Amino acid sequence: MAQVLEFKLPDLGEGLTEAEIVRWLVEVGDVVAVDQPVVEVETAKAMVEVPCPYGGVVTARFGEEGTELPVGSPLLTVAVGGDAPASGGADEGSGNVLVGYGTGAPPARRRRVRTSPVAPVRPAGGALSNGGSPAAARAVDGTSGPLGTGRGAGVDTAAPGRASVPERTDAHGLTDARVRGNAVAGTTGPVPVISPLVRRIARENGLDLRELTGSGPDGLILRADVEHALRSADGTVPRAETLAVPRTPETTPTPTATPGADTRVPLRGIRGAVADKLSRSRHEIPDATCWVDADATELLAARAAMNAAGGPKISLLALLARICTAALARHPELNSTVDMEAREIVRLGHVHLGFAAQTERGLVVPVVRDAHTRDAQSLSAEFARLTEAARTGTLTPGDLTGGTFTLNNYGVFGVDGSTPIINHPEAAMLGVGRIVAKPWVHQGELAVRQVVQLSLTFDHRVCDGGTAGGFLRYVADCVEQPAVLLRSL
Repeated sequence: MAQVLEFKLPDLGEGLTEAEIVRWLVEVGDVVAVDQPVVEVETAKAMVEVPCPYGGVVTARFGEEGTELPVGSPLLTVAVGGDAPASGGADEGSGNVLVGYGTGAPPARRRRVRTSPVAPVRPAGGALSNGGSPAAARAVDGTSGPLGTGRGAGVDTAAPGRASVPERTDAHGLTDARVRGNAVAGTTGPVPVISPLVRRIARENGLDLRELTGSGPDGLILRADVEHALRSADGTVPRAETLAVPRTPETTPTPTATPGADTRVPLRGIRGAVADKLSRSRHEIPDATCWVDADATELLAARAAMNAAGGPKISLLALLARICTAALARHPELNSTVDMEAREIVRLGHVHLGFAAQTERGLVVPVVRDAHTRDAQSLSAEFARLTEAARTGTLTPGDLTGGTFTLNNYGVFGVDGSTPIINHPEAAMLGVGRIVAKPWVHQGELAVRQVVQLSLTFDHRVCDGGTAGGFLRYVADCVEQPAVLLRSL
């Protein structure tokens, strides 16, 4: 007899207490394998596909799309053992570990099969309507197939009554499990899409991805393809109006307002998390700010020379990050945190450098791990990877937590200066304004130079103004004369 196990929403990372259901990837009655993604959720940090640690038949789901669930609340129930397919049970290890759940090594990967036309329904008690013996289940074999995500093979979520179709994997490792949400009635086959965010944009605008031709490798649909389709007005590609999908208030990104009436915007998701963190920073940290103008002409020339020499391109942000890590080695007080309960300043042994990135979902701060051990080329590559992940909404909670110092380039917004708010529980943040041509005294003569304003906001509990000024002056010296940095390499 099948045993019904309850799978609860796991802890998805530091400080995350709830998540919003964006899209269910399985239906009641579907057969699932160990580690198969079953739901796509959005936290205050990132979009995450949550894998189920049990294999069997889904007997109940809790929460509709757009519903916000607290961590630890029931997510779904799965009937395992007995008549359930041999796709893994409670005694089988889940190799796809999220914080708070998952066990040993992943089991052998399995192919997916479609369910039969008879699908169990969810009664009020959450058990199978046939007494725990899911007639819809079909055995899942133990053969393996490549999966680009590294997860155990999943079970297809086709509607009851469709013909059996074996799992397919495209050249990018994208399986039906990654793209099954794009199917429309009467069609079959996977649609290769670069990220869940792209699928979500298309879904919210009523765009049928099967009508598009991807511009990526082997027809991979990119975000630019979807945006082009939505902007198109000549009728050659689908527009959002042609397949409009009504949205619930929970998924409508911008509330509409009646002229003259007040509008209330819920502080939830990433906007709510930012509000909480910034409020806590202002409440707990006695911050102070100092700033200085610096001549960045030589730094820009040095970067141009590096890139002209060949090899991977070096970004300006990477050079600024390298300067920051060198400055933190000279002034370790600013790479610290304050433990008020123990009344201690904790100077941290590693520099995990956060950088502020503005995305369509709001402000996020991806973290470059062990930035102090990386050279400019490695920093450039990591910044590029995290920036692309932020743009597509695929950053993981681990990419967004654990920072020890933040670099904020607000110059991209065309502004010269700012007084950054410290990213709690860090002790300092360096802000960089736009680099702009200005009159400047250079070698005793007035000249037009490329000038940037640097600002440092610091926790006055960890150091005094002398230390903060020394840090900022060293950064400015390295910007004006990059050779100064060579002394610390």
